[in-house]
Amino acid sequence: MGTATRRHYLMCPPTYYTVSYEINPWMHADQATDTSLALRQWQRLRDVHLDLGHTVETIDPLPGLPDMVYAANGALVVDGVVCSARFRYPERQPEGPAYQQWFADHGYRTRTAAQVNEGEGDILVAGRTVLAGTGFRTTRAAHDELRHLLTDALGADAPEVIGLELVDPRYYHLDTALTVLAPDEIAYHPPAFSPAARALLADRYPDALLVGPDDAAVLGLNAVSDGEHVVVTPAATRFAAQLRERGYTPIGVDTTELLKGGGGAKCCTLEIRPASR
Repeated sequence: MGTATRRHYLMCPPTYYTVSYEINPWMHADQATDTSLALRQWQRLRDVHLDLGHTVETIDPLPGLPDMVYAANGALVVDGVVCSARFRYPERQPEGPAYQQWFADHGYRTRTAAQVNEGEGDILVAGRTVLAGTGFRTTRAAHDELRHLLTDALGADAPEVIGLELVDPRYYHLDTALTVLAPDEIAYHPPAFSPAARALLADRYPDALLVGPDDAAVLGLNAVSDGEHVVVTPAATRFAAQLRERGYTPIGVDTTELLKGGGGAKCCTLEIRPASR
């Protein structure tokens, strides 16, 4: 288990949340959604972050962008540098500029992506390593672009970028198949990854928590860790037990209404990592 550290998060209330199109296997436009319930679940998630001592800022949602609630997809922030998102599907493409503008308005250095990437949905920071997913949304070219952007902004301090191929469409973003628990510890669902990615993860993280199909299928890995506390769906019961065995404290937060759009606690939480120097 790591040590809890205070985090800085950006979230977006689901004011306009609904499922009106289908761009991942979780979305069914003919299934009713309850925006008021989604808002109550989102508020509970925000309150848990605040109760844990973290800072939470919010971005105003925009009409016509029901997926803007999934703030983690909106950007990547490393050492105070903001790498913008560039979404694959037209329905979500306006979200990238909206998030980038919020950061620019709040004094952050931003870098505009030319390649398709979906922010922390596919790009997760584990200490001085960046784990970058590909296969469904973020392109391999975006990994190269990210390396260049980080090196240009941070020089020799830029983290290493490691590509990981996703192969199961249910786990279309890396943050649906892998959780960073601490700088040197992760949890993941092996069948979501290609053989090469599985071998790489096994080599780099031999003591990782391996999460089974039942917990993965409720997006249990779409969780938020501060190094000690792990905010996770209550439905991921075995994963919660695994976390306790490692000394972590799982905190159950119901996000079932937001799951209808393909996201959970992590999708709704974008971490703002300040400059280290």
